[in-house]
Amino acid sequence: KGMTVYRDGSRDGVLISKDEKKKETNAFTETAAPKRPKTLEAKIIRFNNNHEKWLAVVGMMNDKPYEIFTGKAEDAFHLPNYVSTGEVIKSLNKDKSKRYDFRYKDKDGFNVTIEGLSRSFTTEFWNYAKLISGMLRHGMPLKYAISLVSNLELSDDSLNTWKNGVVRALSKMLPDGTKPKNTTCTECGEDDLIYEEGCLNCKSCGYSKCG
Repeated sequence: KGMTVYRDGSRDGVLISKDEKKKETNAFTETAAPKRPKTLEAKIIRFNNNHEKWLAVVGMMNDKPYEIFTGKAEDAFHLPNYVSTGEVIKSLNKDKSKRYDFRYKDKDGFNVTIEGLSRSFTTEFWNYAKLISGMLRHGMPLKYAISLVSNLELSDDSLNTWKNGVVRALSKMLPDGTKPKNTTCTECGEDDLIYEEGCLNCKSCGYSKCG
């Protein structure tokens, strides 16, 4: 039987050399974030962090976290305990600067709008939240975003407390059974950790850590 040999480049799209395959594997792909609509559905996550009550507002797009704002509940706006969902609305001030408002429905079904999310949280927390939101909207897998935030080395105690709060909030968004990135159990050393209801649980020894 006859045999046909193709030289690299002689049949574009038919044969791919090993070097080309390697280049594809090592490709560094840039992403473009989907355009934010004026209004995003949002989830409210409440949790305790160092014995303090914290609140997170997570804007969702296609059932995935798109942006996150979080801080101490006492520093944030007043929100009734029954509110678990709402909308984050991108608005313009008179001077054309941008702001984010939060809207929810009260018990009677009427809309209640709280203007200026940015002034409801500490400035430092807000600025870091914008960075993390940028990672989320550009498609960083959630477990990698959690790993990155949890490994931040911050000298300020309040920022470390905030960091733990962000990790706790984002962890609650992970599907049960998700394995963390490059993490082994601190108790038994096994690589058998999974996320369940926002907590990191070891299936080997029963160790559990929330946040």
